[in-house]
Amino acid sequence: MLGMTAESTTPASVQHGQPLVVLDHVDKWFGDLHVLQDINVSVDAGEVVVVIGPSGSGKSTLCRAINRLETIQQGEIRLDGQPLPQEGKALAALRAEVGMVFQSFNLFAHKTILQNVALGPIKVRGKGKAEAEEQARTLLDRVGVAQQANKYPAQLSGGQQQRVAIARALAMQPKVMLFDEPTSALDPEMIKEVLDVMVDLAKGGMTMIVVTHEMGFARTAANRVLFMDEGRVVEENTPEEFFTNPQSARAQDFLGKILKH
Repeated sequence: MLGMTAESTTPASVQHGQPLVVLDHVDKWFGDLHVLQDINVSVDAGEVVVVIGPSGSGKSTLCRAINRLETIQQGEIRLDGQPLPQEGKALAALRAEVGMVFQSFNLFAHKTILQNVALGPIKVRGKGKAEAEEQARTLLDRVGVAQQANKYPAQLSGGQQQRVAIARALAMQPKVMLFDEPTSALDPEMIKEVLDVMVDLAKGGMTMIVVTHEMGFARTAANRVLFMDEGRVVEENTPEEFFTNPQSARAQDFLGKILKH
């Protein structure tokens, strides 16, 4: 795959406007609980889709299914035209194409920030150490933590650690970035610094699927909002239409509760 410039985060192998992530009649159960119910979603290259909804609606499960951290029982998920592999090297290769940023930062505590970001390209992409570290420094600068390169995760704030986690995912030059409530574990003053990085990524053309409670980000950065409830996509629309004129009673109720606070 061709590399990214400092300005662009979209791999050259991806064509804008083509469906990059497709969920086709996807169902998943946890025991008797039907957590994803006939999900049909298509995300184009360069599109930013924000998934919102009440707790327990299936948002995180949807996000995690896209890189097979959660398996599905029915339907199909395709990335760049290819069905998700079941296991083995093909699955590992797929995960290298899908960046993931979680609630928790999952950094290696015994490695420096620079080492955390450079590790994937060295181990998975086969890059040389010098090249990987040069790229890592560029990405750390981009997310605003270049000066922390030689520190360890425990020496950084939560907001700084999450920005490092974003840089680490970007270092693999993914085709799509998944964010599973990336600010929910952060103190309020740290949320903006992480969201600012994500807005910058969106402006740079990165394909992003973002599960979040941050309605301001959804309004600012999303091309499309998906509203989920009880395992279903109840509504999808532009941010402007969704926030000003929600169509479903469930979305109206949800927004009525959260936008008053």
